[in-house]
Amino acid sequence: MTNDKLKVAILGTRGIPNFHGGFEQFAEFFSVYLAQQNHDVYVYNSSKHPFQEKLFNGVNIIHCYDPEDKIGTPGQFIYDLNCILDSRKRNFDIILQLGYTSSTIWYKLLPKKSVIITNMDGLEWKRSKYSKKVQKFLKYAERLGVKSSDYLVADSIGIKEYLKQTYEVDSKYIAYGAKLFNNPDSKILSEYNLKPFTYNMLIARLEPENNIETILDGVVLSKNKSPFLVVGKHDANSFGKHLKDKFRDHPNIRFVGGIYDLESLDNLRYYSNLYFHGHSVGGTNPSLLEAMSSKAFIIANDNQFNKSILKENALYFETAIDVKEHLDNQSKQAHIDKVENCFNDIAKNFSWDIINKEYLNFFYECKK
Repeated sequence: MTNDKLKVAILGTRGIPNFHGGFEQFAEFFSVYLAQQNHDVYVYNSSKHPFQEKLFNGVNIIHCYDPEDKIGTPGQFIYDLNCILDSRKRNFDIILQLGYTSSTIWYKLLPKKSVIITNMDGLEWKRSKYSKKVQKFLKYAERLGVKSSDYLVADSIGIKEYLKQTYEVDSKYIAYGAKLFNNPDSKILSEYNLKPFTYNMLIARLEPENNIETILDGVVLSKNKSPFLVVGKHDANSFGKHLKDKFRDHPNIRFVGGIYDLESLDNLRYYSNLYFHGHSVGGTNPSLLEAMSSKAFIIANDNQFNKSILKENALYFETAIDVKEHLDNQSKQAHIDKVENCFNDIAKNFSWDIINKEYLNFFYECKK
């Protein structure tokens, strides 16, 4: 591999360090890796991001105006437009776009001399939280993302196959990554009044397609009344508020809000008994890999995306009755082999070291 220095921009996130979600986590880890490899790397941050410095661990931060807090979702389109307009004057070798939902309508404004690589995310238009009109727009935005990119990245085999079947285009499969968790410390549990392996949990954005309501319906049906943690912003949308209201009379169900400290999350996952993963739309889900890397015992929604990663190293559910049965009859202790297999799979195939190198090698291929 050549050692040419690259000038790289990462667009499409709220910014780093991560205070939001999967793409932000990836942008943080990958950009810092690029800086450590002596590349000139820039990450676009929302003007509202809590981190307001111009440098983060060797990564250049460019803050662009983001009016989302004033005007809602349309603000995301304006923020992406401002990022793209700024990129035109920077002479980047490579622009990595993470997602397409609010950026690809501006594709004609992307700088012509930069190589445009887009991570196509999951099947955003399938998300049930969106109206039919929004779903139709997202399908259009997806098509523009394919059309306007020089190269595409798919973070799951399912997405790679979908892009080939739907648009007859090739994409590079590079999964999401996870950091191996090797140093558990049960002290964090005292903050939540928990004891090791005596509680169950889920971590997700509180959205319908993440099957949270199905999982919690199963918790209510179960004889198992040990604490059940729901980690995710419960006041961020109407569905989160609906869930909190629906299950307010069940004291074992605890809505603890969003947690973004990775050490806290890793310890909560590690010391949980059953960890439920309800995501049903999209590619390789970041929180799934992080659960595997922190030695959680995973019970996942039964779909091709989850099964392609977990294989036989998890249990699966479709209905609230399935959830109830797992809660009543399963324990982490009985499935330590599955837990260890998941952890070893992360080390072999999904560690950040591996994923970061794959992206950088792909950059060099695209730049030839």
